[in-house]
Amino acid sequence: MPTFTSLDVTDVRFPTSQSLDGSDAMNKDPDYSAAYLELTTSEGETGTSLVFTIGRGNDVQSEAIRALSHHVLGRGVDEVLADIGAAGAAMIADSQLRWLGPEKGVMQMAIGAVVNALWDLRCMREGRPLWRVLADLTPEQLVDLVDFRYLEDALTRAEALEILEAARPGRDRRIAELEAEGYPAYTTTPGWLGYSDEKLERLLREARDAGFDMVKLKVGADLEDDLRRFAITRRVLGEDFLVATDANQRWGVEDAVAAVGALSAARPYWIEEPTSPDDVLAHAEIRRRIAPVRVATGEHVHNRIMFKQLLQAGAVDVVQIDATRVGGIHENLAILLLAAKFGVPVCPHAGGVGLCEMVQHLAMLDFVAITGTMEDRRIEYVDHLHEHFVEPVRIQGGRYLAPQQPGIGARMLPASIQSHRFPDGPVWKELAS
Repeated sequence: MPTFTSLDVTDVRFPTSQSLDGSDAMNKDPDYSAAYLELTTSEGETGTSLVFTIGRGNDVQSEAIRALSHHVLGRGVDEVLADIGAAGAAMIADSQLRWLGPEKGVMQMAIGAVVNALWDLRCMREGRPLWRVLADLTPEQLVDLVDFRYLEDALTRAEALEILEAARPGRDRRIAELEAEGYPAYTTTPGWLGYSDEKLERLLREARDAGFDMVKLKVGADLEDDLRRFAITRRVLGEDFLVATDANQRWGVEDAVAAVGALSAARPYWIEEPTSPDDVLAHAEIRRRIAPVRVATGEHVHNRIMFKQLLQAGAVDVVQIDATRVGGIHENLAILLLAAKFGVPVCPHAGGVGLCEMVQHLAMLDFVAITGTMEDRRIEYVDHLHEHFVEPVRIQGGRYLAPQQPGIGARMLPASIQSHRFPDGPVWKELAS
């Protein structure tokens, strides 16, 4: 019987701070990074996943993943893969590690990495991409993956099952539609704060010409700068083009209301992370006062419970899940079901290292098996670092084409891992010299 024999984590970092890719009002010099997990069996099979970070702290995240090794090493592969939900629940219930922060932060992301690696291995065994593996599960099998503890005042197992049963008709038709036409995307590629006006204008034209119908601008560092960049965007794209904005947690309530008010003449489609992601009531107050501008958040919301509260409080118009922020595929499934219950669209956060490759599977699952719609939904796209992945995302006409290869999308090229390993990979040795 095959067993899990090794859990290896590599600290992989890309020096994106050199070009200011990823720069925003709070994260001024990011080095896009990944704590990259390879979970290997006695038969040589491998499940992979990663947790995205932006440089320092990637080593801390890597150690957190290693701290979970006792939950899988030595165990039977078939037994674990037959009930990945139970494996994830056991990691969350690890009382000693839980003390570091119950279902939040570095340990929750580490649990997500191991859970996702198990799913990657299962997908590899079945020879199918994650979105197809999940979409072919029955409603009962899907709800069995969800931990409803702390959720039942907002979403019960019976209600989740009802949502999934309602989406069963037409599932095959939606799979065919997805494979033929893809899933809508928007792009943040032009919008980083560190870019010059000339680069902004060039990238905006490229985004429009590539078929995107929505872009996102980073805001919040300086209002006059935001107004100037927004004016450039409107001049290039026109008054009716959808332009979202992202403050990356820069403001308190009054500053957020004032800033969005100043930007309102330029008609921002939404304001993302206007304040602390932990402050549910602040989001609700901002949303009430800036309507009709939408409020979006989720990239840094650390678990399903916080999403539940944001939805219960009427604090968000757009839910943004992230592939590596919460406790893996199971917790993201819970968040998708919560959003469906409250009728709030999900527009996943992506970019970074591997986030586009990974989160597309969850958005596609939402369309096929949960909500049955793409209306008001788009997956974020950023044109960075895709060349380092075995199956990079495919964008055509401003839409994500459905992944075809087996796995969850996290598998990186060995040469990329080797060259960008921190601190002793060739790329980092050259920068240090």
